[in-house]
Amino acid sequence: MSAGNAALDAHLVQAGDRVSIVRGKHRTTARDLRARIASLRTALIQRGVEPGDRVALVGANTSDWIAADLAIAFAGAVPVPFYERQAVADVAAMVADCTPRLLLGDAHACARFAELSIPCVAFDACQEDSTPAAPTMRAPHDAARLVYTSGTSGRAKGAILTNANIEFMLPQTNGRLDQLLRGCEDVRAFHYLPFCFAGSWVLLQTILRRHGELHLCEKLDRLGDEMRKADPHTVLHVPLVLERVRRGIVESVAKRGGLTGWLWRQAWMRRVILAPRIRRALAPSLKGFICGSAPLAPATQRFFMMLGMPVLQVYGLTETTAICTMDEPDRVVAGAVGRAIDGCAMRVDKDGVIEVSGPHVFSGYWGQPPHDGWFATGDSGSCDAEGRWTIGGRHKDIIVLAGGHNVAPEPLELALQRALPDAAQVVLFGHGKPHLVALVTGPVPAEHIESVLQDDARPHYERVRRFLTAPPLTPESGLLTANGKLRRNAIEQHFASRIEELYA
Repeated sequence: MSAGNAALDAHLVQAGDRVSIVRGKHRTTARDLRARIASLRTALIQRGVEPGDRVALVGANTSDWIAADLAIAFAGAVPVPFYERQAVADVAAMVADCTPRLLLGDAHACARFAELSIPCVAFDACQEDSTPAAPTMRAPHDAARLVYTSGTSGRAKGAILTNANIEFMLPQTNGRLDQLLRGCEDVRAFHYLPFCFAGSWVLLQTILRRHGELHLCEKLDRLGDEMRKADPHTVLHVPLVLERVRRGIVESVAKRGGLTGWLWRQAWMRRVILAPRIRRALAPSLKGFICGSAPLAPATQRFFMMLGMPVLQVYGLTETTAICTMDEPDRVVAGAVGRAIDGCAMRVDKDGVIEVSGPHVFSGYWGQPPHDGWFATGDSGSCDAEGRWTIGGRHKDIIVLAGGHNVAPEPLELALQRALPDAAQVVLFGHGKPHLVALVTGPVPAEHIESVLQDDARPHYERVRRFLTAPPLTPESGLLTANGKLRRNAIEQHFASRIEELYA
């Protein structure tokens, strides 16, 4: 059998009545989770699922979703997780590509994707009374899951992650958590990102194997309150949310004014007096954040380091089982993403694009020739003398202005978004044009945008000369990927006529 599934099953048996999953008032023990896995596994087999079959999985983060994912794997089949907010047309294309036996999901997902060409089975319809059994035999090179890439530049592709990929990665993540948590026995992690993403799923597997508690966010608009209640040791963040947390702290201090405001303006008092209070207000037990998926502003990383809450950056892709580099708690440098994990080789090609090789690199895309050798990430980057990597953004997204200047859009977009905190997205354009223009979405007054752009002291070729505004972009519109990344080609096509007017 797959050593990974067998090991996880053994961990669940050993954990017994310890709580594994917490969501609101609902607490699921390892024993409960194992029983639910058995029930869902029996339901899948009764519906004709066989080893090697693909099974689509859609739904919110719940103990049922986790049990379903593991039930598919324990049955010897291959989970294919989809984002619950993904456009129906996108999911239909992925279903046509990998031809899953059925879709398993919560009631909302089954209703939303009922028009697909495969049966939709709701978690609630799977209540078979079953005795837990050993996972089905699978080989290390067999597919463990099929994860579709975000599709920033077009059609999403199904990356095949094998049992060997996952069994290589989990000791790496466990080792880094050991460094961050420094011997903490009863680990609590708080999580709000969808488990359909590779990084979130790797965290889930890591916490389950540590007999830890994973606290799931019920409502994103109450994320702060739920995190405080969970009092976690660590949280997996994306930069956008960390920026909002930082802004909330600064705004809270500004509103108080008086002595608090004065203390904040004194660097050493801010660090010695206010930082401990802020840590207690956020989560008293917090050892540090983990952050990935997009560039994090160095100033934001330094801000949380000042508060005594280190932010460990992670860099990787779906195709690399989510991770290539991870910060080490005692070697963090703001703006860098840490050193390559053990066993991962990284280099830069002649065009400045990062290539990686190692046991974590996927076996290929579904329906395409197997991958072999070095994998081109598509990201530009560099490595310092101590092996720490800095990521410069997507190489293909470089904007070449008519004057010949090359502009990496992501750092500028991040800076503008920080200067325009009410903006949902900032997107730059200008390839082949004389200067940059921007799309700013969300409730931002035009005069505020004008003021920020006029105060910009960057070199002339990095300055945005004109802009257009629009409502926030969404995954449902097809202009964002399932995990919120920009589909730049689609955005530029959608706003093509308005962009051209800016150059008229």
